[in-house]
Amino acid sequence: MARLIARIRVPLLVLVALVLIGQPLLDYDVPFWVTVPALIGAFALYAWVGRVCSEPIAVESPVEGPWRAVNSPASRVPSHGLHAYGQTYAIDLVFDPPGRSRPVSLAHRPADFPGFGRPVRAAAAGRVVRVRQGQRDHWSRTSVPGLLYLLAEGAIRELLGAGRVIGNHVVVDLGENRYALYAHLQRHSVTVRAGDHVAAGQPIANCGNSGNSAEPHLHFQLMDRPSPTFAAGLPFRFTTGTPRNGELLRSWQNQGSPGIGDGAA
Repeated sequence: MARLIARIRVPLLVLVALVLIGQPLLDYDVPFWVTVPALIGAFALYAWVGRVCSEPIAVESPVEGPWRAVNSPASRVPSHGLHAYGQTYAIDLVFDPPGRSRPVSLAHRPADFPGFGRPVRAAAAGRVVRVRQGQRDHWSRTSVPGLLYLLAEGAIRELLGAGRVIGNHVVVDLGENRYALYAHLQRHSVTVRAGDHVAAGQPIANCGNSGNSAEPHLHFQLMDRPSPTFAAGLPFRFTTGTPRNGELLRSWQNQGSPGIGDGAA
């Protein structure tokens, strides 16, 4: 049922929104007692319903070094507050090296953050099925005014579709209806193409600040379809342990702990 809901949640919400918007434009009327429950129901399916419960899939860390977890599925599910776009179990990772702070004033260029341009690696072997890398890396949104702007901008990005939310990204087919998404990548940093086979640990792109992002970070998730719009999020675990919010991620490159797909597919 959760996977079926994932297929229809975005189209249903768009359909209900179009019906509401079309009333004054096309001069027709839908009763209030129909539109309000329909909108509430569609949003509930979009945000709060549709959790896939299955055994977590073991994958390697997609980054190396002191990366701190934000919005971790080890702390709550759904980790980002909603199930849409297959992000039920997604995790955000922010590069946080000792001795170098991340700017928090009004706005900063992406390059002012230590994580910008850091390598992103394949968490498991597979075949690349989607690459998008043309969106710009925008300035940070970590201040209070910036976060307010991010909320408003995020609503517009939602209307424009998943691609504008996740920014530059790579999707890798891991087999057995499992897909890894690497999002908010640096513009024109992707080193693989659709159809390429990648090995676990292989560099595939750089961390960026594209899409709906407050600061340079990596958004990583597993899902059961290559398109986030129609995907259900799948649970995963890093072989070195999945950190809770605020904890540092241990890099698998320093541990030598194999997970699924430790060679090229």
